[in-house]
Amino acid sequence: MSEGWVLVTGASGFVGSRLVKKLIDRGEKVKAFVRPSSSLKQLSGYPSTRFKLAYGDITIGNTVYRALAGCDRMYHVASNFKMWDKKPERILEPAVAGTKNALEAAKQRDLERVVVTSSCATLGATRSQEEMDEESEFNLQDPETYILSKVRAEQAALEMSDEVPLVIVNPSGIVGPGDWKPTPTGGMVLKYLKWDPSIAFPTSDGGLNLVDVDDVCDGHIAAMDQGKLGERYILAGENITFGQLFSTLHELTGLAPPGKPVSSGMATLFGRIEELRARLRGREPEITYRLARDFVGAYVWASNEKARRELGFQPRSAREALARSVSWYLANGHVPESAASRVRLELSVA
Repeated sequence: MSEGWVLVTGASGFVGSRLVKKLIDRGEKVKAFVRPSSSLKQLSGYPSTRFKLAYGDITIGNTVYRALAGCDRMYHVASNFKMWDKKPERILEPAVAGTKNALEAAKQRDLERVVVTSSCATLGATRSQEEMDEESEFNLQDPETYILSKVRAEQAALEMSDEVPLVIVNPSGIVGPGDWKPTPTGGMVLKYLKWDPSIAFPTSDGGLNLVDVDDVCDGHIAAMDQGKLGERYILAGENITFGQLFSTLHELTGLAPPGKPVSSGMATLFGRIEELRARLRGREPEITYRLARDFVGAYVWASNEKARRELGFQPRSAREALARSVSWYLANGHVPESAASRVRLELSVA
């Protein structure tokens, strides 16, 4: 473990804040890079001898350079985790320009190593229950804005891998404690918790991979300590169908069982309607046309074999990750009392 400071961009976010906690707990000295408007609730209580705040914006390169003073490593986690925006540049710019700025600053500061957070979104999707891995090529045409932003940001990082000593990690769908916004993946769990338990919860064919946030943070740290420079590592947990996901939540909570799968045609129609409503009302749609087209009935199943072999990555089960997520939402007031009182889950979350 290095004696110098490490910068974490996006430190107030879901993964970033949990990563800061992990690093502090293992004795690291951490600078948390946050915007002036960021909520700091998840970053309180750390000793000043091992924790500092660095204010800036990844879309403004000189603020990253300034924050890196005294640092020898960086975790570039920052990104706008929204699937859709009526102004796509609000998702694209932080991802793509932000990655370029962070890595250019790392180059100028001559850092020892950088870990860049990408996503399994850069793998695409398949129509069969086939695991994708680090060699899989992105296979979606005209994807939704967030997906495009991660593809372009990862490509920008790879293009600089000869100039900056970096490792890329690709988490799958992340759930677990600390998802305070919440993220789109966590939002799906929250929507289930608030659903009327007398009505079956809508689901679809296809599936995804779920991984616990703290396992993802462990994977980041392992990538920093022992990942091979210029390589990508998929930080995936368990592959499950959407039906299995909501059946697991039903078993854990006693709430609504999963209903019959919604067809792809109905989902894409609903996506178009949701986008129209979002443009009129100024809120994010529950699902968009592109997301329904690409992922309803499809599988984003991923192999973590490389991360297990080279990083010692050992994620917990999807069931445990979901239980920790549900427990955290309940304990932190994200579920109305009328809905929370119906949940039978009993599990403590660290």
